[in-house]
Amino acid sequence: MAENHRVVVTGLGVVSPVGNSVEEFWANLQAGKSGVGPITRWDTTGHDTKIAAEVKDFDATQFLDRKEARRMDRFCHYGVAAAKMAIEDSGLDKADVDKERVGVLMASGIGGMETFAREIKKLFDYGPNRVSPFFIPMLIADIVPGHVSIMYGFKGPNYSTISACASSSHAIGDAMRIVQRGEADVMVTGGSEAVILPMGIAGFNAMHALSTRNDEPERASRPFDAQRDGFVMGEGAGALILESLEHAQARGAKIYAELVGVGFTADAYHITAPVPDGSGAALAMRRALQDAGVAPEEVDYINAHGTSTPYNDRMETKAIKSVFGERAYEIAVSSTKSMVGHLLGASGAVEEIATVLTVANDVIHPTINYEEKDPECDLYYVPNESIQRQVRVAISNSFGFGGHNVCLVTRKFE
Repeated sequence: MAENHRVVVTGLGVVSPVGNSVEEFWANLQAGKSGVGPITRWDTTGHDTKIAAEVKDFDATQFLDRKEARRMDRFCHYGVAAAKMAIEDSGLDKADVDKERVGVLMASGIGGMETFAREIKKLFDYGPNRVSPFFIPMLIADIVPGHVSIMYGFKGPNYSTISACASSSHAIGDAMRIVQRGEADVMVTGGSEAVILPMGIAGFNAMHALSTRNDEPERASRPFDAQRDGFVMGEGAGALILESLEHAQARGAKIYAELVGVGFTADAYHITAPVPDGSGAALAMRRALQDAGVAPEEVDYINAHGTSTPYNDRMETKAIKSVFGERAYEIAVSSTKSMVGHLLGASGAVEEIATVLTVANDVIHPTINYEEKDPECDLYYVPNESIQRQVRVAISNSFGFGGHNVCLVTRKFE
């Protein structure tokens, strides 16, 4: 094992249903603002679900020239924009860094579904000669880190992780390890997703996974509430700059927080359902705390996976109780998804940004729409209004179809 470097967060960037900058995103989370509304981009006639958490007022040409933008899928627009914001926030774009020691690890659970839907229609309507030469590079889920490295000349480790709704948390965990081991000084990491499409909604509806509370979109995402009826699909991207402490200090970078532990596990149970006793999620949390050298009694806040589905919220509550025992009832637990919906492969990155900001600011955002207590979900979910509380250590959970579990541990930088 190579030398173990401390890993700090020096930059953040976000495109989300509640804001396309870190400042707007964080202000709206604290205010408990919902980003959910009727789907506006296509006709939802015939679909059981007619609501989603769409990104609003986003202009890709603020981050890319028009020609570049035309050759990228929407998920790529979001991912590149978030990465550029994080790089600028960190000052890396103006710093004298060894670009061979800067890597990019950005995830997506699904990739360019919008491109796939458009090009397959062309194939069947007009024949194979009408399919775009950019079809494959627009489709593939690993293309965001490719574009970011080309734009900035970053020649370090460059790839994507794909593990459904745990994708970007796996990316952050891998990026942390790369910096810890000394294989790179800096990693741009996170994830992006954009599948609010007829096929995306139809597919998740076929599984009965989505909320159908179409008449009250802003109240549809209600993690841990007794009346929850499924998740609300979101979209967007989150990016973080992870840097070795010595590299960050040498260039005088601002430091938001320190990433200190990660745990990866599998449920080994079912392709979509979480293991009911929460044992896989609990093992991820235990491993992450052990990796961080943090005792369970030191954790002040949990950013829950908190999807608003009956099974997930029950399972996650059990897992938290299993790890923290009676102290589980004292820890503040909240779900970012109550406001931004479920960003699938981008959710872990956007939620880790929320976690970093919680640790940096000692403010815990609420779980909105929490109105009726579920006897099986009986922890303190910070209902409806944010609170001020000192947060020295926080964890963020992500769980994905296929039984993938990730827990990230973030600590106040000292």
